[in-house]
Amino acid sequence: MVCVTDSSISLPIWDAPHARGPIVWDQAIPGSKSITNRALILAALASGPSTILDVLRSRDTDLMTNGLRSLGVTITEQAVDRYHVEPGQLTEGSVDCGLAGTVMRFLPPVAAFANGPVHFDGDPQARVRPMTSILDALRTLGVDVDNNSLPFTVKAGEIPEGGVVEIDASGSSQFVSGLLLSAARFANGVTVKHIGGRLPSMPHIEMTVAMLREAGVQVEVSENQWTVHPGEIQGKKWRIEPDLSNATPFLAAAAVTGGTVTIKHWPIQTTQPGDAIRSILEQMGCAVELISTGDSFDLAVTGPVSLKGIQIDMSDIGELTPTVAALAALATTESRLTGIAHLRGHETDRLAALTTEINRLGGKCTELKDGLLIEPATLHGDVWHSYADHRMATAGAIIGLVVDGVQVEDIQTTSKTFPGFEKLWEEMVG
Repeated sequence: MVCVTDSSISLPIWDAPHARGPIVWDQAIPGSKSITNRALILAALASGPSTILDVLRSRDTDLMTNGLRSLGVTITEQAVDRYHVEPGQLTEGSVDCGLAGTVMRFLPPVAAFANGPVHFDGDPQARVRPMTSILDALRTLGVDVDNNSLPFTVKAGEIPEGGVVEIDASGSSQFVSGLLLSAARFANGVTVKHIGGRLPSMPHIEMTVAMLREAGVQVEVSENQWTVHPGEIQGKKWRIEPDLSNATPFLAAAAVTGGTVTIKHWPIQTTQPGDAIRSILEQMGCAVELISTGDSFDLAVTGPVSLKGIQIDMSDIGELTPTVAALAALATTESRLTGIAHLRGHETDRLAALTTEINRLGGKCTELKDGLLIEPATLHGDVWHSYADHRMATAGAIIGLVVDGVQVEDIQTTSKTFPGFEKLWEEMVG
């Protein structure tokens, strides 16, 4: 994937707020995108109604909701963050995936149960995101798909048989999760065998398996293999955890300014990869504390006098890379972030994008075969390009806290998972 910014398109520029001292702030975080979209899929395929509480409202989750509605699923908004879902016969339709990996990879298996063709398309950037693994897998399971990337059309005609499918999911764990979420509805269930290189973002697959089991689905797991037995998916009440990855920029604000930021309602047990930020910040010199509030816990992070670099394999937590790279660019010793070659296939080529933007600000970032080497350097202000990538935009905001004159292009792209991010950020900086 080539990482480019089209200079012919004028995107709004946001002056990243510059902190004049240590930031002290308490922040509540909206619900998890990953859990919200998995809950929506399971509710749509369930044998009875479901209620989803603390729903994240963002571009990605709205795309999932609208995609399911286009297939005939009744999703009623009982409050801004509360949905009632009534499953039924899935119908032919048209799905706008936007740039949402969960929509373009989770909904095609669902479309296999529609009574007519389902057409998929998305943003221009989405048409170059890897899709072959899951579309070939659907063909193996008896589903007709007419292309290997967006746009494509899915047709089944009757309930597909399912069975055993071998895929290379080294490009994205979403290929595995997308198949597993719908697998119980296939006549014989589905066994997914991963046959490629190292599988990234394993916590996301563990999240999928845990949610399937919560919905009464029988799942067997062994090394690089998952078997989902056929059977009903139970309707239930889902409560969505705060999105821990979206919390990480705020915690980074404490780390880079020497302040203290507290995130409300941090889950003690979770499958979210974002929970790893606690260990990362400790290794970089921060004080990290879970504080009991009686019925839940808050997470407080206090930044050090100077931030240390980190050597870390991020293969399971790739979505945290932009936040950690921003921290590393401001650290006093070098950092080496590895295990993240798969990030070249995300919303943009995140390795190329981070290298380009850190170096544009005077940093010293070198792209490795499977990661980034970031060495200490004195940064200066300039435009930080977002590449229509929400996590690139928040990385620029972090650096702007301590580097005067940073301007983030298209900060509104954060609405993909965190609408209103820039207003909360401005309020925090004050």
